[in-house]
Amino acid sequence: MHSIAWWPTVAVVGIATITDLRSRRIPNWLVLPFLVAGVVVGAWMHGWSGLATSLEGLGLGLLLFGILAVMGGMGMGDVKLCAAIGAWLGPHQLILAMVITGIVGGIMAVGWAAVGGFLGELFTGSSDLLFGWRKRAMQGDSELTLTSPRARKMPYAPAIAIGTLMSFFAK
Repeated sequence: MHSIAWWPTVAVVGIATITDLRSRRIPNWLVLPFLVAGVVVGAWMHGWSGLATSLEGLGLGLLLFGILAVMGGMGMGDVKLCAAIGAWLGPHQLILAMVITGIVGGIMAVGWAAVGGFLGELFTGSSDLLFGWRKRAMQGDSELTLTSPRARKMPYAPAIAIGTLMSFFAK
């Protein structure tokens, strides 16, 4: 959306990746100012249409990743990061970024599980997460949530960073 969106986005996803790899958390002090700045820059550079586009991207990021968080598939730091990226990129480029993110995240998850020795659990858990949502009524399964002591917590910010950066090259 914004012609200047690439450099703050690269900086934020880079820092988010480092903090997620170190602590499995994406801090609010990083994401929330980035989110607000995306909305402000959109409005400043493109007026009301830029504000609307930023808010649409933000909302789409919250919706797409919020559903996954409710189902127990990711943390709220990932959701807020995607919403903030959406505020900068707008909904169209965000969709591309998130499709690439999903592919990269899937590849990373398989590699993470193979190295960690829990590949069978990954496929069983993924199946339950994807196809068992009706019986859970979108409440999440206590075994599949990030707060579970048995959870295999893979940092997802690297996948978000790669998907987002690749969306700039595809544009």
